[in-house]
Amino acid sequence: MKYGSIILEKKEYVYLKRILNISGYAENFETQKSLQRLSNELKEAQIVDEKDMPKDVIRFNSKIMVYAETGWEKTLQLVIPSEKNTKLDKISILTPMGAALIGYSEGDTIEWDFPLGTQKINIVTVTQDTNQKTIEVPI
Repeated sequence: MKYGSIILEKKEYVYLKRILNISGYAENFETQKSLQRLSNELKEAQIVDEKDMPKDVIRFNSKIMVYAETGWEKTLQLVIPSEKNTKLDKISILTPMGAALIGYSEGDTIEWDFPLGTQKINIVTVTQDTNQKTIEVPI
């Protein structure tokens, strides 16, 4: 892991904690397990201001190219649950893949339990979508 632990921007961290608290009713066991693992990773996460957020770290609206050891390659965009759209390869943070990717950086390799079993995922590239608005968390 490039930075030692996952990194999250403060507002995104607060938003993520809130949606994880209300997502206790995930549709299946594998998804629930992924969200629990993400909750555990958040305990060790580095929380930083927007200005200190590295450009190569996966966050909301990031576009990510991933490669799996099983041979598949995919470009995805990580989004909030209401913006998911599988036809446009926009995956929700509340999916096993979304939970696996958030906070990791370009060049990292993740081993995660997915519905079809444990896989190693290599993060090939991370780009930030500058057209997307940032997460606003009501106080």
